[in-house]
Amino acid sequence: MEMIPLKPERKAQLDEYAKRHCQDPAAALDDVLAAYLEWERQDFEEAVEGIRQGHEDVKAGRTQPIEEAFEELRLKHGVPR
Repeated sequence: MEMIPLKPERKAQLDEYAKRHCQDPAAALDDVLAAYLEWERQDFEEAVEGIRQGHEDVKAGRTQPIEEAFEELRLKHGVPR
């Protein structure tokens, strides 16, 4: 098993988390790290898809002048002029 150094404050947080979840610290760290990495992967994929869709919209001419977009946002959120 490879040892990874942790800052004392992070070790204390991990120990507390493990205690709350009735796990040993190694299992708790593995669970938390796996959950974070899955979340980060999904977030990255969603960002890439959003950029791809935006690029397709621009290429297809599905755009609007910035003034119109800002006016819609202003009205939607009740921002005075």
